[in-house]
Amino acid sequence: MIESKSSEMSLIQDVVRILQSARQNAYRAVNTAMLEAYWQIGKRIVEEEQFGEIRAAYGEGIIKQLSKDLSREIGKGFSVANLENFRKSYLTFSDNQKSYAVRRELSWTHYRLIKV
Repeated sequence: MIESKSSEMSLIQDVVRILQSARQNAYRAVNTAMLEAYWQIGKRIVEEEQFGEIRAAYGEGIIKQLSKDLSREIGKGFSVANLENFRKSYLTFSDNQKSYAVRRELSWTHYRLIKV
C-alpha cells in the first residue's frame, strides 16, 4: 500500500511537470507569434508613413485612425501608444533576418522599454 501511494505521488508529480512544461511552451509560442504580428504591424505603419506628403503629421493621423479602426474591429490593445510601440519595435529591429533570434527572446514588456 505504501509503495502504491509513493508510485501515485510520482505519477501526479510527473503529470504536473508535463502540463507545466506544455503550458510554458504554449505561452512562448503565443508570445513569439504576437511579437511577430506586432513587428509586422509596425512595419506596415512605417511603410504607410513613407508615402505621406508631410511625414510627421501624416504619420500621426495614420496611427490615430488605425487605433480607432482596430479598436472597433478587434477590441482592446490597439491604443495610439501601443501602435507607436509596434512602430518602434519595427524601427529598432528593422533588419528582419539578423534580429529575428533576438526578437524571439524578448517579451512585449521588454519591447515597450526599448527607446528609439
